[in-house]
Amino acid sequence: MTKDCTNGGCACTPNTSIKCTVNNCANHCQEADYCGLDSIMVGTHEGNPTQDQCTDCKSFKLK
Repeated sequence: MTKDCTNGGCACTPNTSIKCTVNNCANHCQEADYCGLDSIMVGTHEGNPTQDQCTDCKSFKLK
């Protein structure tokens, strides 16, 4: 059975390379402002992005 951690994060090992304050994400490490994912890939739909709203999370990988 998969644990649903969507609205408060899960107990996890914080990846200090991925700082995150979005605590309603299943991969947020509860009280720590870090993500428990091993890696993420950030992309954009813009040819020459000028605003942070132009970036998108393209993929992520659990440890």
